[in-house]
Amino acid sequence: MPGFGPAELLDCYRTGIFPMADSADDPRIYLVDPPERANIPLDGFHIPRRLKRTVRQDRFSITVNQDFAAVLDACAAPAPDRRNTWINAPIRWLYTELHRMGHCHSVECRIGGQLAGGLYGVSLGAAFFGESMFSRATDASKVALVHLVARLKTGGFELLDAQFMTDHLTQFGTDEVPADIYRERLARAVEKNADFFRMPDGASGAYALQSIGQTS
Repeated sequence: MPGFGPAELLDCYRTGIFPMADSADDPRIYLVDPPERANIPLDGFHIPRRLKRTVRQDRFSITVNQDFAAVLDACAAPAPDRRNTWINAPIRWLYTELHRMGHCHSVECRIGGQLAGGLYGVSLGAAFFGESMFSRATDASKVALVHLVARLKTGGFELLDAQFMTDHLTQFGTDEVPADIYRERLARAVEKNADFFRMPDGASGAYALQSIGQTS
């Protein structure tokens, strides 16, 4: 897509559009504007009991933006549940540039210093757009999501977009809304200020759960 760079990509997010590719081997990208959007609630985010216990046990050490490239590579790599991914070379370049500009972030989960799971996404105003996640250990990506929600709530974010509804997302209370309602939420959120780094790096699971409001 000639002339399409990180500034144009941010403009797309601002209007509710995001890019995808057919496969990692296809150099083309296209813009997606689905009729419904999955939104993960920041207020009312549901954590299953077993996952809450895992978060509280601090099985994983959590970092932010410490290894963005490795998280992007892991999300692009084939896995047992996804033999093909959509992250091609132009997508890699675009999100790496957004990361360099401070608009794209990664959350990493480690065990013994080794990357075990994580996610990345785009921040714009008080909106965060989840792009992809991966797991190499049980619950690693779910724990990353819990810490992301805690970070967004602490930083004053109002919207967490998950693009498409999946069975995996329903357990967290994710709702699916028509595009016009989503755009209303988006328009309000992108005009506000939020701080992705207000929550301290390396915060414990107990801190994350308290930030979300789930302490039982």
